[in-house]
Amino acid sequence: MSKIFITGSADGLGKLCAAFLVSQGHEVTLHARSESRGRDAIKNVVGASGVLTGDLSSIEETRKLGNEVNKVGPWDAIIHNAGVYRTSAKEIFAVNTLAPYILTALVERPKRVIYLSSGMHLHGQANLEKFTADLSNISYSDSKLHVVMLAITVARAWRDVYSNAVDPGWVPTKMGGRGAPDDLQQGYETQAWLAVSDDPNARVTGRYFHHKKERRHNPLADDAELRGKFIARCEVLSGIPFPY
Repeated sequence: MSKIFITGSADGLGKLCAAFLVSQGHEVTLHARSESRGRDAIKNVVGASGVLTGDLSSIEETRKLGNEVNKVGPWDAIIHNAGVYRTSAKEIFAVNTLAPYILTALVERPKRVIYLSSGMHLHGQANLEKFTADLSNISYSDSKLHVVMLAITVARAWRDVYSNAVDPGWVPTKMGGRGAPDDLQQGYETQAWLAVSDDPNARVTGRYFHHKKERRHNPLADDAELRGKFIARCEVLSGIPFPY
């Protein structure tokens, strides 16, 4: 049995992944952005061990969440599932880029860490010059490139941790819409597989997956100098150093 924390698990892929892992006998702690959503989440995922709350669009609340996660840990796996799409560029950056950085930097290292990216990251740009100036030009695609950069940074820095990124596909969730054509089950099973499986194909690091298969990622994420600058900008914005 593994002990797992999943951000953004009040609904969508996060909730489905949590329910799937609970059904397999794992100890899963949920996350919701507010107490009311947290109450609903714990009712909807029967068997979950608990729920932690924190609004990931707020640096202060994300820091507090990180401290609470440490109190409940240590963890076998953390799945950074939370994400936003149709909202302001500022919120996209805060939730999709900065929040997983803050939690990664603050929370005691798990054995495995999974970051939810998107196939749209292939069209993203790092846009690091926008981090300390105007965030209005940070796109969803950019934020999902940042996630892959973070996953690879962790893989290179923490040799004892399996760190990978996942494209769940364009699946029919609230975010993806009812008409999304991709396989919903494979959308959540891939991150669960990476979190707990003993399959040698899952016990790897620094990779990018789609439906349990390694896929090509944006080559910008392989640029070590660019990743270093990305981490440095996140350190400045959050006030939290990355624990190399």
